[in-house]
Amino acid sequence: MVRHRLFWPAAVLAVLLLANLAFTPDFFAVHLKDGHLYGSLIDILHFGAPLILVSLGMTLVIATGGIDLSVGSTVAIAGALACLHISESSDPGSLGTVLAAVGIALGTALVLGLANGVLVAKVGVQPIIATLILMVAGRGVAQLVTDGQIITVTSEPYKLIGGGYWLAMPFAILLSGLVAVLTALLTRSTALGLLLESVGGNPVASRLVGIRAMRLIGLVYVFSALCAALAGLMVSSNVSAADGNNAGLWIELDAILAVVVGGTSLTGGRFSIGGTVLGALIIQTLSTTVYTVGIPPETTLVFKAFVVITVCLIQSPNFRAKLARRRGGAGRGAAPRQRSTAGATTATTNREVGA
Repeated sequence: MVRHRLFWPAAVLAVLLLANLAFTPDFFAVHLKDGHLYGSLIDILHFGAPLILVSLGMTLVIATGGIDLSVGSTVAIAGALACLHISESSDPGSLGTVLAAVGIALGTALVLGLANGVLVAKVGVQPIIATLILMVAGRGVAQLVTDGQIITVTSEPYKLIGGGYWLAMPFAILLSGLVAVLTALLTRSTALGLLLESVGGNPVASRLVGIRAMRLIGLVYVFSALCAALAGLMVSSNVSAADGNNAGLWIELDAILAVVVGGTSLTGGRFSIGGTVLGALIIQTLSTTVYTVGIPPETTLVFKAFVVITVCLIQSPNFRAKLARRRGGAGRGAAPRQRSTAGATTATTNREVGA
């Protein structure tokens, strides 16, 4: 069980949750009020839903040996376009207006993801450079859409996406869970996951056996952009506003951390959807733990970095193997010393008897 790839992320998440319980006795309590579920665990899932979505898209990109640094800008652009359309509509509370806003956001994200895919797969630009271009330019586009201001909206249907409830649960949790399940089914119940791992593990061999790597690479960047757009809709819907400057800021780094903590290698190849979800929940739980434990705000990032690097070292087979060898070496080194001491004692006794 310890060797299972999900064991260590799950164990670390359990430790963080228990640490919160030590400082807050009712941390695990879940209450039903007005038909809605409330509690710290619900809050972790709710506020972690956008990060889960972004991390799912990042997982498939990393599985092909790439990286997507533009997801934060895509989050900001999607939220800005949706809120702008709703604010300029004559009937912002209608379902048709909200559906049109969602369609505009997702359609734009599709184009952005396709642009990243073309640059990486067709043109041959390195993924970190191709997506860095959109990371910088996209943030400026988001601010152009909002005209440098915060766009506020009042729309109940739009509020449902990130701040509403359905079947007593926050709708954001249900939506992110649905995307995670569909992603797992598509990548594990079909040949898609195997093809992605093949492209990321050995792109040359994949091309030689006839796998259309360029199409797969373009597909994962489109999927990553769509996941980021859904996260942008959640973020802007939850606060009923769009901020082109701060929405999704540095979420790409949290997504990469979540993917790595979940056990997916940055070199490409094998990936874990379940591990990514656990990694995203670990990152979100860290933010909650910081306030619960009472860690000073100025050391929050240091604490977060320390926990992340600890998790990565713990779940690294090479690190555990080296640690085991050192312990074994220390044990073997102590045994000869004991034997030599025993030998010296025996010799001394023999000499005394002879005398």
